[in-house]
Amino acid sequence: MSPWPVSAQTRLLVVAPHPDDETLACGILLQQVLAAGGEVRILLLTDGDNNPWPQRFLERRLRIDRDARLRWGTKRRGEVVSALMRLGVPASALHPLGWHDMELTSRLRDDAAESIAAMRAAIAAFAPTIVCGPALRDSHPDHGAAHVLCRLALAGMASAPMLLAYPVHGSAETSAYPISVDATATQRQCKLAALAEHRTQMALSGRRMLRLADSPERYMSVRGETGDGRLPWRPPAMLRPWLRLLVATPAGVQDWPWPKAPVTRDADGVFRLSGRNAGPAFVKLHLDWSSPWIFDHWGWWEV
Repeated sequence: MSPWPVSAQTRLLVVAPHPDDETLACGILLQQVLAAGGEVRILLLTDGDNNPWPQRFLERRLRIDRDARLRWGTKRRGEVVSALMRLGVPASALHPLGWHDMELTSRLRDDAAESIAAMRAAIAAFAPTIVCGPALRDSHPDHGAAHVLCRLALAGMASAPMLLAYPVHGSAETSAYPISVDATATQRQCKLAALAEHRTQMALSGRRMLRLADSPERYMSVRGETGDGRLPWRPPAMLRPWLRLLVATPAGVQDWPWPKAPVTRDADGVFRLSGRNAGPAFVKLHLDWSSPWIFDHWGWWEV
């Protein structure tokens, strides 16, 4: 049973940064809402087009150019449709935004107003009672940025829905995600059948994805933090010339070089964000270096 009463009045919006997130994180929940007579919608932010290693493996190619990425994205969007059918979700419930894989952080930084407006419009059009999206501390940069975009889109809305966050990448301590959705044997089989439709991802990551899919779906209820601007990091002095602090609030988004960032330092060495406005505020510490490693080292924090 779901840990909250789903009913014919439930309207569930699942925010998925990439194809397969909807199945891994919410495959059971989607089935349960539909079984109760409720409605669901999938807000798919990207088509997962920048996913080079599985593409190289399956297509037996080394160079991935723009056309190859577009083709891959088209294939992955088709996999979402097939996976949703396995879950009993009609294709009409899929709302793709068509943004680019691995670019949600740069989109948030460079085009925040338009990106937030697109998220807000999609939410308002469906009028969900529950929004389920990635956790802020998910180590995949697209997932953390998707959480921030969702929170900023919801900020100031007259009637905000319940917001749940799900983990996919990185640590997922059970205590941090206390809401659990139990599944029947049939629902579990439908979820595994849906996951199998994501053939491009199962090729190299099948064991990890099956392990995730066979675990209980867990969520945390997001209510917003109230704090004093404290930052959790104490970056080493040798890295500070190259570090940047991305600050996202309803008033705007700025990416500061660490030496010029609006932070103060206490006598005990704790850094704090200063000059904050009302509403949610999110910060991301990152290095201004290109790297083949896609996952965040410091990631996002809510202050």
